[in-house]
Amino acid sequence: MIQGHIQRLRRDYSGEPLDESGVERDPLLQFEKWMEDAFRAEVPDPHAMALATVSSDGSPSVRIVLLRGFDHSGFVFFTNYHSRKAKDLTNRPVAGMSFLWHELDRQVRIEGVVEKVSSTESDAYFATRPRDSKIAAWASNQSNEIRDRAELDRLFSEFDKRFSGSDVPRPENWGGFRIKPKSYEFWQGRPSRLHDRVLYTLGKDGNWDIRRLAP
Repeated sequence: MIQGHIQRLRRDYSGEPLDESGVERDPLLQFEKWMEDAFRAEVPDPHAMALATVSSDGSPSVRIVLLRGFDHSGFVFFTNYHSRKAKDLTNRPVAGMSFLWHELDRQVRIEGVVEKVSSTESDAYFATRPRDSKIAAWASNQSNEIRDRAELDRLFSEFDKRFSGSDVPRPENWGGFRIKPKSYEFWQGRPSRLHDRVLYTLGKDGNWDIRRLAP
């Protein structure tokens, strides 16, 4: 039954034109403009992104994470270094990410190489987190099997008591990754599925090549 509902879903797109001649020459500036538009439109969690990684045996994996910063050095998010995504990124330091701003009929795809951020940068971000989130970083051995929810709650309680009355330090196995883009694709939904797609590719000379793709 649900299959039939999915097949019947239809809608058209009515986004503003996106022309390769009118975009920013720097894709980071174009991304920043679109992110600002998403915030102004009050898109829920505009910093949420799908992160795709590849394991050492070539198996793909994707999940939603939260972007915590971006500039010309790259796009940063934080995680447990024992998690599946962190192991993937350590073994194969490449990644793809995608932002979907449904309310604006927009999507941005970014691909690039990956590096860990410095411990200083990880410390600085960890210090801004709510205390309970800091405790959770200690309690959760992310992506590893646990017996039940009670075990997780017990670990949280133990670390809560351990750090009672003191600052919660960053665990050594928790920190950030930075994705350094080699390509950006900006997708704007348009009527009749004739969508606008603009691709930026980083050249060997450090300049960005800009092209239009067929929808």
